[in-house]
Amino acid sequence: MNALKKLIAPLGLLSILCAIPSMAQIANSVKFDAPSAFYAGNAKMPAGSYTVSVPNADDNLLLIEDVNGSHAAFVKYAVTSVTPHTQSDVTFNKYGKDEFLSQVWVEGQDSGMQVLPSKAEQDAAKAAASEKDSLSDNNTGEAK
Repeated sequence: MNALKKLIAPLGLLSILCAIPSMAQIANSVKFDAPSAFYAGNAKMPAGSYTVSVPNADDNLLLIEDVNGSHAAFVKYAVTSVTPHTQSDVTFNKYGKDEFLSQVWVEGQDSGMQVLPSKAEQDAAKAAASEKDSLSDNNTGEAK
């Protein structure tokens, strides 16, 4: 009986400690509606409602998940410093027809989360730059 009491106290403390990070994650999530498909890292996500959260602040990973839980992706991010943001915001980079998750801002925070460009985004950026360059190359220089 005495051993049971000694076991219950640490288990109770452990369950409280496990619940504290979960509460912080929910409070720090950002919800957004994507009107069209976009890339989160190398994963193509369909249009829909999404939640962005930080499962573990030590890992510098964002979890982007649709409200149904059927689509999810982890992306790496770097912290960017600015003045406090007045509202939560999600921004995208667009290359041709493809959009890539770029930044996540949380209302009241004095730093944002810059999504590190994935291989797919780097390739799209190169292709978009090539298109612009090729348009310039096709320019004959004639006055209009």
